[in-house]
Amino acid sequence: MNRDFSASTPLPPLNFSRALRQTGIALLLCTAVVLVCYFFVDRQVATYVHDHHLNRFERVKELTFIPPWMQTLSPAVLALSFVWLAFRPLPRCLQAFFIACLSLIIADQFRTSLGDLFGRYWPETWINNNPSWIGNGTYGFHPFQHGDDIGSFPSGHATRVLGFFSVFWIALPRARMLYALLSLPLLVALIMMNYHFVGDVIAGSFLGAIVGSYCSLLANLTKRPIDLSRPS
Repeated sequence: MNRDFSASTPLPPLNFSRALRQTGIALLLCTAVVLVCYFFVDRQVATYVHDHHLNRFERVKELTFIPPWMQTLSPAVLALSFVWLAFRPLPRCLQAFFIACLSLIIADQFRTSLGDLFGRYWPETWINNNPSWIGNGTYGFHPFQHGDDIGSFPSGHATRVLGFFSVFWIALPRARMLYALLSLPLLVALIMMNYHFVGDVIAGSFLGAIVGSYCSLLANLTKRPIDLSRPS
């Protein structure tokens, strides 16, 4: 039986009130965990990593290159997706890939703004003699100061990783174990290289996941779309 879809079929309303409540809970949880890390975990882990030379493992260091590559390639993925859309609809897996790349880019911009807002020093000195906990005992947040030397919080790498994989987590939930196995080593590598404090990585992960959740909601990936091509 043929259907007439000349009139547009309305999409179900997006539940932003629920999303806002969940975001509030996530931010409260993130704040609590970051505070615990700030007072009891961050300095201890950074010192342990430095004293035991965990950053000597080159293979682990190479993992930290992946999130920036993901961001660099994302515009190309978006452009190719638009070309694809000129000829046919995107299948659900490519829809998720498209939104994941978009989420990554947006999440990293949020991270840049928050980095200037919080102004946290880095675990180690690694660029332009930046002050750091290991380098000269400098530790803490210095809000509303701008510069790469005080941009440790939240972690941009973690934000990119969760901004990307959280979309797949929502849109294609059957492979969630795979997404966890892919993302966790990238997050752990940041700590092993002393590029970020534990709290930085946790905050970046929360930020990326929140942005990914909203992107998925806006793209209607939170529920499997109705296949209108099937006959009744």
